[in-house]
Parts: sequence; C-alpha cells; structure tokens
Amino acid sequence: MLRIRTNKIVRLPVIRRVGAAVGAAVLVLAAPSAAQAAPGDVAYLAANTLPVVIANLQTQIMLLLAGIATLFLVLAGVYWATAGGDPGQVDKAKSALRNALVGYGLAVLAPVLLQFVQGIVGG
Repeated sequence: MLRIRTNKIVRLPVIRRVGAAVGAAVLVLAAPSAAQAAPGDVAYLAANTLPVVIANLQTQIMLLLAGIATLFLVLAGVYWATAGGDPGQVDKAKSALRNALVGYGLAVLAPVLLQFVQGIVGG
C-alpha cells in the first residue's frame, strides 16, 4: 500500500492555477507582432543604431550596479547593527560596505567604460 506523508503533498489546484498562468503568459509572449501585420505591409524590426544601443546598455548597467551596491550597503548596515561586538560580524559588515563602495564606483565609471567600448567598435 502506498503511503503519502501529509507534509509532502502538493495541492493539485495550486499546480493547475500556476500552470494556467504560465501557459497563458507563454502564449501571449510567443505571438510575434510581425505575424499580425497585413499581407502587403512591411514589418519593421525594432533595430537601433549602435549609439542608441550603447546608451541603453549604459543606463541598464548603471541601474544594475547601483541596485546591487544599494543591496550591499543595506546588508552592511544590518550586519553592523546586529554585530553586538562580534569581530567576525564587524569584519563581514566592513566587507559588505567595501563591496557597496566598489559597486557605486563602477556605476559612476560605467559611462566612461562604455565610451571606451564604443570607441573600440567604431560607433
């Protein structure tokens, strides 16, 4: 006889709801916009020039680095506040603070680095 533990049972309705939501999202995202164009119309692709792509990349990299640096800054504050005199925890907080400062520095230098890359590729 098969025994099932009650704490290991996954509810089937929850799986159905999640599966339905994921399936609907996949169907919506899988339909390309070019397929909805009229037969005689020209379908334009959303291609940008290299300077526009690099500017967008610069913005995204700066946001990502600033977000990660902010996370490390918050973690450093939590580590330091909860250290309670423990030298290991204080060192962990100092390391997180150092990582946050490096992240902010990279976020500030991202435009310079991307200008360098743009000069290399000839944009």
